[in-house]
Amino acid sequence: MRRTTGTVLLVAVLALAGCSSPDGNTMSEAKPSPTPTIEPGEKFVAAVIDAHLDSYSTGVPAADELRLFPPEWCDALDGGHSVEWMFDMTGGGLYPVGETWGTEKSDAYEVLVLGVKTHCPKHSELVLEELRASGEY
Repeated sequence: MRRTTGTVLLVAVLALAGCSSPDGNTMSEAKPSPTPTIEPGEKFVAAVIDAHLDSYSTGVPAADELRLFPPEWCDALDGGHSVEWMFDMTGGGLYPVGETWGTEKSDAYEVLVLGVKTHCPKHSELVLEELRASGEY
C-alpha cells in the first residue's frame, strides 16, 4: 500500500511539475495580453481633432493628407533644419496645407508640435524653444 501511495504521489508531483513554467507560474495562470499599440499617425490625427483648432472649425482635413506631414517634419529636423525653414514655401515647403484646406500660422505651429510629440519627441524641446523665441507661439 505504501508503494502504491508513493507512486501516486510521485505521479501527482511530476504532473504538477509538468504544468509549471520555468519561473514557477502554472500554465493555467492567464498571461496579460499586450497593450495594443497605436500608430503614431493615428495618435497625431486624434490629437489634432482634440485640439479643436480654429483653422479646422468646419472640419479637420482628411487624416490621410494630414498624417503625411509629421514624418517629413521629423526628417527635416533630423537634418538640422529649423521650423522657419520647414514652413517656408521656398525652403522646406512643409507648411500644413492641403488642396482644399489651409491652416492659420498659430494653428500650424500647434499642429507641428503635436506631430513632433507623436513622431519624433526627441525634437520637442528644440521646436518649442524656436517657436517661443519667435514670439509667435
